[in-house]
Amino acid sequence: RFRDWNCAVKGNNDMLSISQPHIIKGIYMQYLEEGGSNMIGTNTFSSTTIAMADYQMEAYAYELNYVGARLAREACDEVTAKDPSK
Repeated sequence: RFRDWNCAVKGNNDMLSISQPHIIKGIYMQYLEEGGSNMIGTNTFSSTTIAMADYQMEAYAYELNYVGARLAREACDEVTAKDPSK
């Protein structure tokens, strides 16, 4: 989707939520299962229109936040389904 983007996207780690969601969800799962976290944040620290302007991706700010939150919710639901005490 972003392979031929019109500017460099190196360093835009937030973009991984929509370009490589399995990686981000895997990180969430590691925090919850291996790290013992009871709560996690999302990979959306720079998912603002201001920050995304560096990559000419302001229009993707909403999608980045939505997908980041959805992936975190899915990871939490999966862990809770395995162990309802979590």
